[in-house]
Parts: sequence; C-alpha cells; structure tokens
Amino acid sequence: MSKVKAFMKRKDIEVSLKRYGIDALGAMAQGLFCSLLIGTILNTLGSQTGVEIFTTVGGYASAMSGPAMAVAIGWALKCPPLVLFSLTAVGWASNELGGAGGPLAVLFVAVIAAEIGKAVSKETPIDVLVTPLVTIFAGVALAALIAPPIGAAANYVGTLIMRATELQPFWMGIAVSALVGIALTLPISSAAICSVLGLTGLAGGAAVAGCCANMVGFAVMSFRENRWGGLVSQGLGTSMLQMGNIVRNPKIWLPAIVTSMITGPIATCVFGLEMNGDAINSGMGTCGLCGPLGVWTGWLNPSADAVAKGAAAISPTWFDYLGLVLICFVLPAVICWALGLLCRKIGWIKDGDLTLG
Repeated sequence: MSKVKAFMKRKDIEVSLKRYGIDALGAMAQGLFCSLLIGTILNTLGSQTGVEIFTTVGGYASAMSGPAMAVAIGWALKCPPLVLFSLTAVGWASNELGGAGGPLAVLFVAVIAAEIGKAVSKETPIDVLVTPLVTIFAGVALAALIAPPIGAAANYVGTLIMRATELQPFWMGIAVSALVGIALTLPISSAAICSVLGLTGLAGGAAVAGCCANMVGFAVMSFRENRWGGLVSQGLGTSMLQMGNIVRNPKIWLPAIVTSMITGPIATCVFGLEMNGDAINSGMGTCGLCGPLGVWTGWLNPSADAVAKGAAAISPTWFDYLGLVLICFVLPAVICWALGLLCRKIGWIKDGDLTLG
C-alpha cells in the first residue's frame, strides 16, 4: 500500500473531492465557455446580423466543445503534455457518445483517462507512443462503455427537474433558483451543472434568476466597499470572488440567497421566463451577459436540445423583455441592496465584510 501511495504521489494522482469536484469541474466550465458558449454568441450574432463569418466561426467553436472540456480537465489535473494533447480525442468521443449528457460523460471519462495517462507517462523508453496510445484507447473505450448511459441518466434527471418545474413552478422556482445560485458562487461550476443536466425551459429560467441574484446582488450590495471595479468584476464576472468573505462571515450570503428565492418564482410564475438557448447559459447569470443573451437566443432560435424538449421560436413581446430586464438586473439589484442594508443595520454585515481582496 505504501508503494502505491508513493507512486500516486510521484505521478501527482490525487483522488479527492477538491481535485475532481472543484478543480476539474471548474476547468471544464472554462472549456465550455471557450467553445460552446463563445460559439453560441457568435452564432447569434451571425443569425441576427446576416454576417456569415460569425456563423462559420461560431460553428467551429461549438463543435470543439468536447475536446475543449477534456483538455481543460487535463490541465486542471496537471497532466504532462502527451496526456493533455491525447485528451482531445477522448473529449470528442465522450461528448458525441454522451448525447445530451455529453459534458457529464466528458467529466467522468476525461478524469479517468487523464489519470491512466499520467500513470504510464514516462515509464517506458517509447513514451511518445505508449502514453498517447494508452490515454486515447482507454478513454475512447471507456466513453463507448459509459457515455451513452451517463447521457441517458443526465437527460432523465434534467427532464425530471424541468417537468417538476412545469407542474410546481412556484416551489421548484424557489428551489432551482436558490440551488443554482448557490452553486454559481461556490467554487464549483453552475454552468457545467446546468449543461450536464440540459437545464432549459422554465427550470432554466429559474436557474438564470438565481445566478443573476447572486452576481448582481453582490455587486450592488458591496458597492460601498468595492465601488465600480467591484460592480463590474462581480456583476459581469463572478460572485465567486466573495467566497473568502463568505467563509469569514456566512451571513453576508443571506441577502443574495433570499433574493434568488424571491426572483425564481417570479420568473417562473409571473413572466414564464424560459431558457431555450444552450443549457450552459442557465448557469452563467450575467457573466458576460450570457444568461440574458441565452434567453434572448432561445426566443429567436432555440437550441437543438430545447427543440427536442418541445421548445419553439417565438416573437418576444414587450412583456417578455420587461421580465428579462427585471429578473436579470432590476429586481436582484433592488431586493439584494435592501436586504443587505437591513443586515447592516442589525449588525449581521459590518463595513469591510464585503471588501474584495
């Protein structure tokens, strides 16, 4: 056993929740952002402006989502070069075979293939042949074995959440909005989770509400400490920047969480806000304005996954736009600011508690 531990330490193979559930998942979200999400934005620009180059480049970017996720995971796991580059084939196979659950399949398969590749890396005189061969063969074989059932399971769970939200839009609006908003602020990836579950429709709209409540909420609530730089970095970047402060004083998170529990059911029950763009947008919030852009894209040109679940293009009305602006920007800013002010008055939040380092 001691020899095994020594070998794993030498190969930097660390079986832990942080390595796989935080580092790998977070990196996977960045891979998704740099491929599928950017591709979606470019495709939207192309379809709305008629400029073909946007659509062409967007299509190429979206097609590379599997390899991009796998390489990002390999980078997070500190893979040597031959293993890292071999993960492109593994990511492609896993994403294709996983169908709607492709991102989840990529996560599982790429992690295992990466660790196998690291284990054999530089252990033979013909490393340039052995390492890529073992990594690709093990990864693609594993993808063929487990990616289809993973995809089916993820699709089932996502569909279950979406149907539950349609049947109980109030209670599920609260639950989905709060949970996805919390995931967005934690050092895990709400975008990857939403993509894995294929979260579209009303459930996707509730997820957008929760993410925006955290991002815009923290940006506005901490304005007195962080001024304009904090407003932009949190409102258009990520509320994850507050995690250090949350660890020191968890009460600072209450206004954002309560705000998400208010805006979630308003999104589902009042405005019927649906996310029918790519599911990853459901977990992005106002990061690069991806959440609102995803909703808008879904109105005009629903994603293939959303169409498969019954979505269709619509001509948005002034009421739809009003709901989008209120849910994504106005209500999170007003409600979270007011709740934050209340928490300051009762002493739960003190000056400096929200200062970014």
